[in-house]
This record gives sequence, structure tokens and C-alpha cells, in this order.
Amino acid sequence: MKYLAVFTVAPILCFAFQDLGSKYGGTDWLTYGYAAWPMMIGPVLMLLLFIKNRELIRDPQKGSNFSQVIKMVSFLYLIPNVFAALGYSWLAWISVLSILTILVADRQLKKQAPA
Repeated sequence: MKYLAVFTVAPILCFAFQDLGSKYGGTDWLTYGYAAWPMMIGPVLMLLLFIKNRELIRDPQKGSNFSQVIKMVSFLYLIPNVFAALGYSWLAWISVLSILTILVADRQLKKQAPA
């Protein structure tokens, strides 16, 4: 859960620093890329974390919180990454596909879980 928290909070902090730094600090080096790239890399790292902990998701008593949190965070990152894919970089489609993989694979892993 520590890694999931870092993958979730780091892009949000980058957006906050980019907005505050460019608005009040007058710094030109805080570009949109400073905030967009962590937002695009985060879901890919979440997918790797999801794959690594898929056994945890199959056991609903141990991994119910992890499963719910990773689905919720992935869904929250879906809309910004779609906009990033349309307006910033086509590489954001990799993040969108990672998010959709997490959302679909979680449901499939739960179906395969023993009752």
C-alpha cells in the first residue's frame, strides 16, 4: 500500500507545485510536462504493482482494501490521462490502456477466485 500511495500522491503534488510555482513564483522551468509525465507514468507503475500483487486480489479476505483502492485510484486517473492523450502526448494512451487493464483484470481475477 505504501507504493500505491506514492504512485497516487506524487503526480498530484507535481501538479500542485507546477501550478503554484508558475503562478506565484514566476518560474518558467515548471512546465506542463513537469506535471503531465508523472500523471502518465503513475498508472503504468500501478499496473506493475497490480500484476505483482494479483494473488492478494484473488483472496478477498486479505486483499479487499487493496483491490478497492487500486480500482478507485485508477478510475480517478482515467479522465486526466484521456485528456493528456488527446492534448499533450500520444504516449498517454499507454497509461489509459494500463488503467483499463487494471479495471478489467480486477474483475476477472475476482471471478477466478475460489468461493
